[in-house]
Amino acid sequence: MNLKLKTDSKIRNLAVIAHVDHGKTTLVDHMLKQSGTFSEHQQIRDRVMDSRDLERERGITISSKNASFIYQGVKINLIDTPGHADFGGEVERIMDMVDGAILLVDASEGPLPQTRFVLEKAINKGLRIIVCINKIDRADARISAVVDELFELFMELGAADIQLDFPLFYSVATAGFVVEQPEQQGENLQLLFDAILSEIPAPDVVSEGPVKLLISDLGYSDYLGRLAVGRIRQGSLQVNEKLLLVQKNSRTEQKLQALFSYDGLEKIPVERLEAGDIAVIAGFEGAKIGDTITSPETPEILPRISVERPTVGITIGVNSGPFAGLDGDYVTGSKLFRRLQRETRNNVALKLQKTEQADCWELLGRGELQLAIVLEEMRREGYEMVVSKPRVCLKQQDGITLEPLERVEVDIPEQYVGVVTEALGNRRGKMENYLPQGKNRVKLQFKVPTRGLIGYRSQFLTDTSGTGLLNSYFSEYIEHQGEIQERYTGALIADRTGEARAYALANLEARGRLFVTPGTPCYEGMIVGVHNKGTDLNVNITKNKKLTNVRAAGSDDTVQLTTVTPLTIEEALEWIKSTELIEITPKNIRLRCRLLSQIDRKRQS
Repeated sequence: MNLKLKTDSKIRNLAVIAHVDHGKTTLVDHMLKQSGTFSEHQQIRDRVMDSRDLERERGITISSKNASFIYQGVKINLIDTPGHADFGGEVERIMDMVDGAILLVDASEGPLPQTRFVLEKAINKGLRIIVCINKIDRADARISAVVDELFELFMELGAADIQLDFPLFYSVATAGFVVEQPEQQGENLQLLFDAILSEIPAPDVVSEGPVKLLISDLGYSDYLGRLAVGRIRQGSLQVNEKLLLVQKNSRTEQKLQALFSYDGLEKIPVERLEAGDIAVIAGFEGAKIGDTITSPETPEILPRISVERPTVGITIGVNSGPFAGLDGDYVTGSKLFRRLQRETRNNVALKLQKTEQADCWELLGRGELQLAIVLEEMRREGYEMVVSKPRVCLKQQDGITLEPLERVEVDIPEQYVGVVTEALGNRRGKMENYLPQGKNRVKLQFKVPTRGLIGYRSQFLTDTSGTGLLNSYFSEYIEHQGEIQERYTGALIADRTGEARAYALANLEARGRLFVTPGTPCYEGMIVGVHNKGTDLNVNITKNKKLTNVRAAGSDDTVQLTTVTPLTIEEALEWIKSTELIEITPKNIRLRCRLLSQIDRKRQS
């Protein structure tokens, strides 16, 4: 069949990409507002695209999201993407839906590891890129140097000549303006809107022939069930028509029950959509990301979405502790397994594997933060589980064990260069570059095994007194670099079951940092604090002061304890060793030994 390729000039599909905290979502806010998406008196919260609770709490984008607006009669489909390296799979899966991208780069920090990652994906897809140097109002902005660094990065990543000739703007996303020169005063985003129409190519489409759509995202409706999102590559979609869902190992014919198009942040029902547009479809209950929707008469299958393999994994199992079932609504292995399966269906960067134990599974992902987000969402939904220390995903090649290597970039005051270099050196890291940044700050670039970064981020903040910035991304697999010490401190372990007492805690404060407060229920084998020395110490957390009828002035004052900061899942994943577990329930995050009995632990050692 000779099908004619044409361009739909009334549509533009583009993504907004950047490193974390470089201003993507704020820019998208102002694009939607200034395009007339919202009514004049409509109250809109900041970072409106960050719709999930955890996104708003942490100030980061976790999953890619779609929106659209009309400018000068052209429909602009916009995709806001995550900026953290752990959520890189969200960027990879949407690249097939767009023809261009807006790249934001901080005017002070310049291109950072995730900038490189997302830019490399965009360049490899042949996307047209518009560059915005954002936050030009920063006092420490180094605009010309950042432009030079960005151009060098384009060249290093093998950008084509047309990609090297990128349109360049300067912006302050919080104020909602872009300008062509950094010294100019801006008022709005009109220059950016005009550049989208002139620089981002319209989609090349085949309006005739069998329909082809690659599912790039999934959603859910209480009324319609599973929703599939993708760009129509060829043909058109019509409500109630019979279509073929092509999956990895099966093909099923199903009816298109409902069809939606994006209008602002809303999905509006439509009867028909043509090639080039982004569609939301209902009626394909078993659909997964990477599946193809096509015509049953003349099926044409699109290549499945491929993302980089996971580098870190954790074991998740049924809560086997003494307090199991007291907090959670979902505590059985079957419910836990179904929830994990659902997560991996919606996130192509996650993989779920069975283990030798019937009630334990291994969840593989891109990093500790991505896995911690999954665990936190499950905890809030009412699930209970125990979780192991993260481990890296090794692989064998020609009889040699290989492990993942990360490129690490730290931005620190000069006075901390020694302590950071020593710490990363102990973790098998090798410094590659030393770049003075001015104002007594330097940028250091390392190559570090992923194993060496597990548990290091909190130590890095301590070592740099909270003034350092650390970013990393996966680089390659290298030969295994040998043993790396897990932790330099021991644990304070409860030796019996009971409530923690203020008297016992006051006597233990000199031994290390505590995780529990007076009145906290504890059990044998539960970790109640950090031991300052490198060995574990069994302690009686329930010990109370002996009562007598003798009193002395000043000796019976109220016990004053140091305030305990509640553990987060990320902190727990960083801190535990391979012989310990995290017990996660809707109300508590506890640390415990794998073997709860002190006798069993002695026997094993």
